[in-house]
Amino acid sequence: MKNQNNNKVWFITGASRGFGKIWAEAALQRGDYVVATARNVRSLDPLKEKYGERVHTATLDVTNAEQAHAIVKEAHTHFGRLDVVMNNAGYSLVGTIEEASAADVKAMFETNVFGAVAVIQAALPLLRKQGYGHIVGVSSNLGHVTLPVIGYYCASKWAFEAIHESLAAEIKSFGINVTIVEPGAYATEFGSTDSLKFASPMEIYGDFKNEFFETLKSMERGDPKATPQALFQAIDAENPPLRFNLGSQNLSWVRGAYEERLALWEEWDAVSRSAQIVVN
Repeated sequence: MKNQNNNKVWFITGASRGFGKIWAEAALQRGDYVVATARNVRSLDPLKEKYGERVHTATLDVTNAEQAHAIVKEAHTHFGRLDVVMNNAGYSLVGTIEEASAADVKAMFETNVFGAVAVIQAALPLLRKQGYGHIVGVSSNLGHVTLPVIGYYCASKWAFEAIHESLAAEIKSFGINVTIVEPGAYATEFGSTDSLKFASPMEIYGDFKNEFFETLKSMERGDPKATPQALFQAIDAENPPLRFNLGSQNLSWVRGAYEERLALWEEWDAVSRSAQIVVN
């Protein structure tokens, strides 16, 4: 039976900084309960000290699938249910496609993609048994568009989006919702050294990257503390959206990208159709 209590129980990865920290505290402030996880559990002590028994903290490295299963089960046992399972942990690899090593790319995908999958797979049996639940994946507007120099990060978010869209269709009949949250540019710690890893630079890309970084500096960034109420409206909706933009700039950027893609596909449609032979 679906939880009739207005106070939700959240499970949040990457809750020690950025959106994860802001949303965990906002949920607690409105009376919800939160299982806050991070690689360094001591970084969550301020939440525990302030909110006491309404927050449960745990060490979780999402790249460790066995640990993810154990911590999700522990969280469910602790509060007796999980209403919202939010995959927020992630970081960006900075480097051109040529610069980044295979090991760099694999390590980022282990966190951004496979870490999320581990949490989802751990949570699904519990949510099915409950008969309800809401899986929330924190993506980015870069799950639809791309930028140079962080192309592999964009790729991880495109994969993240595809996984969640397929998941939504697969688990709808179990009463479990899926929402992909797509923030635009915000002034979070995402640009800090804790959230960025840099590929070994090649001199040939030096000028290009310098121009790119100068462009980023001029980008308008939103206040992340302005986001919780909008997020809660989407999460609390009777029919929550599969995709949910956060910010005022996303839609115009994504619309422009899709209009350009459609125009190009239309331009080449005759050639594309000529390659189709129906096999009976």
